[in-house]
Amino acid sequence: MNNKIAKYILSGIVGISLLLFMACNELDLEPTNKFTDPTYWTSTEKASAVLSMAYSQMHDAGRFFSDEKLTDNLYLGRGNPDEKIITSGQADAALGLFAERWKKAFEGIKTCHVFLENVDRVSGMDEALKARMKAEIRFIRAFIFFTLTNHYGDVPLFDRDITVQEANNIERSSRATVLDFVRTELNAIVSDLPTKQQYAEKDNGRITKGAAMVLLARTYLYENDYQNVASITEKIINGDYGTYSLFPSYEGLFLPENEYNSEVILDLGYTLTLRTWGDYYDAIPISAGARINAFAPTQELVDDYVMMNGKTIRETGSGYNEENSYVNRDPRFAKTIVHHGYQWKKGNGSVSTIYIKPGTGTTDEEKLDVYAGQGQNASSTGYYLRKYFDPTAPEGSIAAGLNIILMRYADVLLMYAEAKNELGQMNEEVWNKTIRPIRERAGFTDVSALNYPAGGNLKEIIRRERRCELAIEGLRLFDIRRWKTAETVLNGRPHGAKFEANNTSYILLEERKFNPERDYLFAVPQSQRDINRNLTQNPNY
Repeated sequence: MNNKIAKYILSGIVGISLLLFMACNELDLEPTNKFTDPTYWTSTEKASAVLSMAYSQMHDAGRFFSDEKLTDNLYLGRGNPDEKIITSGQADAALGLFAERWKKAFEGIKTCHVFLENVDRVSGMDEALKARMKAEIRFIRAFIFFTLTNHYGDVPLFDRDITVQEANNIERSSRATVLDFVRTELNAIVSDLPTKQQYAEKDNGRITKGAAMVLLARTYLYENDYQNVASITEKIINGDYGTYSLFPSYEGLFLPENEYNSEVILDLGYTLTLRTWGDYYDAIPISAGARINAFAPTQELVDDYVMMNGKTIRETGSGYNEENSYVNRDPRFAKTIVHHGYQWKKGNGSVSTIYIKPGTGTTDEEKLDVYAGQGQNASSTGYYLRKYFDPTAPEGSIAAGLNIILMRYADVLLMYAEAKNELGQMNEEVWNKTIRPIRERAGFTDVSALNYPAGGNLKEIIRRERRCELAIEGLRLFDIRRWKTAETVLNGRPHGAKFEANNTSYILLEERKFNPERDYLFAVPQSQRDINRNLTQNPNY
């Protein structure tokens, strides 16, 4: 079977979930269609259809990029979307994003429970296949509960389909209880999941042993339990759960021709015309086909990309030149962020220069991307995004068919490096099997960037490496939460490029506000608390 078609089938049946969930209480979500009818469960194919829907509900591109918009990596320059309301400190429990995330999560959990409570009705189903499918659905349920507790803290926890009365009265379980459930599930299912190599090509994109263990590692990482992080990631690195390796090209890692490569552990399947996403087309240059620019990289993210010699831009001996600031930088910078003078490679292989600096560009098309101040069509920060651009999308189309990577091997190496450093066990050997190969793949050649640093703050080096390697991959939010740095990096006015006052000062953007006594968690949706008075609220909402 064609891989693109296979991944679409695995990712879900478009629109089918609209028929399934009708109730007002998002925990009950009483289904009204055929999936709860015992006569539906008559074949493996029908069971697979429900599993496919669960895959599509586990996560999606919209939530993936929304998480990134809540960080210091991006700035939202147009309108007043929910993410901007949150980062400006104005969110309350009635915010649509809080309710929508809650709703989508419990829709997915509902599907998982429908599957688990009905799949045994299928007669003649291969028992090994059934066990694997149950393991996949339990992973999806664990993934969703983990996502819920990361955003809301204490959440309702249940492992079966619940009644309307139960849904209207259930209480929140503690985060610790939810994490214990997730970890127990992951440890229980890993033996029933194949490794990536054990799947046939037609099953690319399915959940594997490796994915289960990466999720398990994250449950400990987000609690700063570095001993368990080190233990689990070391086993992944040693190949205990399948073989993974860094893909040779950082740029190529995010191109459609290289989907399901050796580095990918879990991704969201998309394919042109069948299942697409359009979020990114508010982020690329307008001259490259964007509608407008709605979100763009900040100067703070740009500044964290080190020089080719491994030194930060403010470090003595870095060679950084503020007037020619984009040269000799971390090669991942140009694979991620579009700056003034950028050479944009189009899908047809041609190249165009992107003009962003005020006063540049000669044709009307070239001037489309030039910074013109706040609230305009062009970028508010003086930067655009490249990483995750789908060059195979039809010209003039806003629909991308590029897979969204949720887990990859570089993250495993970075988790291991951080854990070993926090445990006081970082040394040259650990560095040489984690940070060094990541930088070599990125394109660093200077030995001062590749060799184990004799001095410097290793914690900051590793955190910066994580930010730049994984930029725009939906993980930054959870990093700054667990490090408790969100209250620092999300307070104050972020910056854009040096394009103000005749290009003599940096763009000063709208103020962000982060209350550490409130904003590390989302609010429990007020609409759900109106139905269920047993749902308590998070502090200061």
